[in-house]
Amino acid sequence: MLLFLIDLLVFLCLAAQVAIAAYFLYLVYWLFELPRDEKPAPALPAELPRVLVQVPVYNEPLVVERSMAAMGALDWPHDRLTIQLLDDSNDITSDIAAHAIARLRKAGIDAHHVRRSDRGGFKAGALAAGLALDDAPYVAVFDADFVPAPGWLKEAMAAMLANPRAAFVQTRIEWGNGERNWLTRAQRLMQDAHFAVEQDVRARRGVPFQFNGTGGIWRRAAVEEAGGWSHDTLSEDLDLVLRTYLKGWTGVFLVDTHVVGELPQKVEDFGAQQSRWSKGFVQVARKLLGPIWKSAWPTEAKLTTTVALGQQLIFPLLVVGALALVVSIVGHGRLLGIFRFGLWLWLAGMLAVLFGMTWGAYRKLKRGGTARYLVTAASVPALIVYLAVANAAAIVGAGFGKKTEFNRTPKTGT
Repeated sequence: MLLFLIDLLVFLCLAAQVAIAAYFLYLVYWLFELPRDEKPAPALPAELPRVLVQVPVYNEPLVVERSMAAMGALDWPHDRLTIQLLDDSNDITSDIAAHAIARLRKAGIDAHHVRRSDRGGFKAGALAAGLALDDAPYVAVFDADFVPAPGWLKEAMAAMLANPRAAFVQTRIEWGNGERNWLTRAQRLMQDAHFAVEQDVRARRGVPFQFNGTGGIWRRAAVEEAGGWSHDTLSEDLDLVLRTYLKGWTGVFLVDTHVVGELPQKVEDFGAQQSRWSKGFVQVARKLLGPIWKSAWPTEAKLTTTVALGQQLIFPLLVVGALALVVSIVGHGRLLGIFRFGLWLWLAGMLAVLFGMTWGAYRKLKRGGTARYLVTAASVPALIVYLAVANAAAIVGAGFGKKTEFNRTPKTGT
């Protein structure tokens, strides 16, 4: 009986991983099937609305000055632009920030250095506190290490104003240190697959897609109708996106318009970042899967959102499935035929996902030659195995409701 339960566990782990792989193959299929959007970029109206730019920061002295300079350089009328540096720092970041804000104000820009007495709610709390101080109808959000081009705001706002039911506009992220080492090259390949394939396809298919916490604009009316920023998960951005979709709003993704950010350059920092994201996805799933399945969304939207939220389970599934398979082999004295077939199916599926997602993005963004791609792609499975071992327990804990603190990824200003 015990061996039967072990075999059942192996089967369920394999089946769940194949289901997750099927979601990514769905994305690859539509990447090639969807027609290209050749509509001209929308134009801005003559009368531009007020925009609030929010930059939450916590102990990031190496990037805050550069961030404020970039926000001040945004091409938007100064009388319709307000910048908030939402500073929860307790180190020298605040001193650097004060001087950066003073320079912006001297240049005639409406910039504010917003300080709170505590970090309640972390990033979500800071964003909510900033919103309470200003009534601008549109709010751009940037993490402190992300740098937009001067024309970014006009491009993103044109897309927002052309879509009256858009709760948010998300732009693609480029990586300033994407060529720093093997780790950043592998991460960039994975992130390219997320933005140029997953985000783009989901947006064009009309199913909910993710706001990435930075490099985007929110419509205040949608935020308020959805209940505002909430800090009861570690993925406050994804949480807010799904709540706005449940209220009938939608989103816009711009693959050509982008901001430049920074990738973790050390394996331990990468692992900590991914752990926070994974736990956040699981927390959002616990919170919102019930309302999603009770909603009037199309079945495609419900299914893709469910699998997208649950894809982080791939890490504990890999660990548990591998351990259970070893026990099964020892117990039976051999590898069962059904599992031999399942492993071949699993391998084919995972390779199809790896190359379909990453090659599609690599080709779309014109990153380089085939040999360079293959070398980088070969390092991705090692990172997946590392994340499975390092983060499986934390993801399971989040599934059972364990709360953890919001820890920022260290920034170097690269």
